[in-house]
Amino acid sequence: MVIELMNKMETMTGAKALMTAMEKEGVKQVFGIPGGANLPMYDEFARCNIRHILARHEQSAAHMADGFGRVSRKPGVCFATSGPGATNILTGLATAQADSAPMVAVTGQVPVAMIGRDAFQESDIIGMSNPVVKYAFQPRTASEVPGAVRKGFYIARTGRPGPVLIDIPKDVQQNEAEMEFPDEFKIQGYHPWADPDIVACERAIDMLLNSEKPIILSGGGTIISSAFAELQSIAETLMLPVVTTFKGKGSFPENHPLSLGPIGMHGHAEANKMMTEADCVLAIGTRFSDRSVGTFEAFEKRLKIIHLDVDPAEIGKNQTAQVAVVGDVKASLRIMIKLLLQRAIKKTEESTWIKHVKETKAYWKENLKIHPGEMGAAKILRKLRELLPPESIITTEVGQHQMWASLFYDVIQPGTFFSSTGLGTMGWGFPASIGAKVARPDVPVVDIAGDGSFAMTENSLATAVLEDIPVIVFILNNYSLGMVAQWQRTFYDKRMIGVDQQNCPDYVKLAESYGAQGIRAQSMDELHKAIKTALSSDVATVIDIPIDPVEDVLPFVAPGTSLADMVLPS
Repeated sequence: MVIELMNKMETMTGAKALMTAMEKEGVKQVFGIPGGANLPMYDEFARCNIRHILARHEQSAAHMADGFGRVSRKPGVCFATSGPGATNILTGLATAQADSAPMVAVTGQVPVAMIGRDAFQESDIIGMSNPVVKYAFQPRTASEVPGAVRKGFYIARTGRPGPVLIDIPKDVQQNEAEMEFPDEFKIQGYHPWADPDIVACERAIDMLLNSEKPIILSGGGTIISSAFAELQSIAETLMLPVVTTFKGKGSFPENHPLSLGPIGMHGHAEANKMMTEADCVLAIGTRFSDRSVGTFEAFEKRLKIIHLDVDPAEIGKNQTAQVAVVGDVKASLRIMIKLLLQRAIKKTEESTWIKHVKETKAYWKENLKIHPGEMGAAKILRKLRELLPPESIITTEVGQHQMWASLFYDVIQPGTFFSSTGLGTMGWGFPASIGAKVARPDVPVVDIAGDGSFAMTENSLATAVLEDIPVIVFILNNYSLGMVAQWQRTFYDKRMIGVDQQNCPDYVKLAESYGAQGIRAQSMDELHKAIKTALSSDVATVIDIPIDPVEDVLPFVAPGTSLADMVLPS
C-alpha cells in the first residue's frame, strides 16, 4: 500500500509539475526574471511555497543561485525566459562550471513545434550551454518534467558539483499529463561516486613519511566536500605545512601555525617560497591551474605528487601524479587518518623542515612591504578582518581587490570565503553575496569589491533592498580597472588605455538612489565607523573607500614563469 501511494499518478500541467518537483527537492527560493516563454512557470508561484526573488539581469540571477549553492552546498535555482533571457545566463553557468558550484537553471523555450524555425526569442540554449554545464535537459512532453528535475538536481549536487540546465518549451509547461515523481532512477553512464582505494591511501602515507620536506596543497575540493576537520587532522598528525590554491582559500584556518596561505600568481610570499622547496605534495581537490602553480613543467620538476580528487579526469591532466586517490576527498582523508591511527603514527616534535617553514613565515610576516599610506589595501582589509565575526561570509569580485583579499584577509572559520576563480567573472561577487545571504541570513555577508567589477552588476542593489537582503559591499575604489592598469604599467610600457573610470559613478549617491545605505570612508577612523554601522544595519550598505590608483598587488608571479620567479615589493 505504501508503494502504491508513493507512485500514485496525478494529472497536472508541466509548469505545476516543475514547481512540485522542486518543492520535493527542498527548494525554498528561486532567483529569476519572468518573460513570455516562462510565464506558465511564474503563474505557479501563486500556488506554491517557493519564494521568488526578482533579479535585475539574468546573469545576476545565475550568480545569486551560484552563491546560494556554494554556501548551502545545495543546488541554487535560477529562472530565465527564452532567447536573450536564456543566453544571459550563459556566463553564470560557465562560472559555476569552472568553480564546481551546484546550480540548476530553468529556462523557458518556444513551443516544441516552433523549435528550429527562428521563432521570436528562440535560441538554441541546449547547444550553447552544453560546453559549460554538467548536463542539459529539454523535456518535450509534460510527463518528462518531474524526471528531468529529479535527475537534474541529483547531477548538480553529486560527485564534482556543477550547473545543470532544464529548458522547457512553453507548450510543455502548459500541457497536462499524468505525473509520476520518481524516488528511484538511473542515469546511464553517470557514476559520480568511487570508493577510495585503500592501497593507494597506504602508498600516499608511505610517500609522505619518506619525504624530508612534505607539504599539503588544499584546493576547492576540500571546501566542496567539507573536509575541514579531516584536513586539519592529517596536517596536525603528520606536522605538515598547509598551502592552498586561491579556490581553496578558507579550507584551512589561516591563523593556524601550520597555515601558509594561498600560493600562485598573487600568493603569499611564504607559501610560494615553501612550495618551491618542498619535495612531496599532498594535493587535495585541486586541478593545478596555471594561476596556482605557474609553469607546469617547473612545478613538478622536483616534486613527488599525491593527488586526491573526486574527478578522475583531473588526475594527470596538468601534473603527473606518483600516487592518485580517486574518490570524495573527505572519504579519502578519513581512510588515511584511520590508517595512521592503526600504525600509531603521530608526530609531536618539530622537524627541521617545520622549523624552517615557521621561520620563513615569521620572516615574511615581518618584512613583506605594504603600501605606506594610511589607506593602503593591506591595512583596509586587516581592519575588515578585525571587526568581522569569524563566521562572516566573504564573496569577492574579480580584480586587484580580489588578490589583496587573498593576501591580507585571513579566513579563520573554514568554508566562509568564496570567489570566481576559474572563469574570473567580473560582477560575480555582489549577486553571489545576495545568494549567500539568503542561504545564511544569520551571519554577516560582505562582498569585497573593486569599483570596476561592482559597476557590472550594481543594479542588484534593487534586489538587495526590495527583498530585504542586507549585504555589505566593501569597495576598494581606485577609480580604474585596477588589475588591467597594473598589467599595462608592468608589461605595456605604461600605455594606459581604457582603464580610467574617472570617479563615475558616485557610489554613495548610487547606493542611496536604490534605497541602500552609502558611506564613504577616507580615513581609518571613518572606515572603523563605517564597518560598525554596516554590521548593525538592516538594509544593504555600500562602503566606498578611495585608495591610491597606482598601488600594485605584490607578490606577483608573471604568466609563463614559475613560483620561484616571484616578484616581490621593493
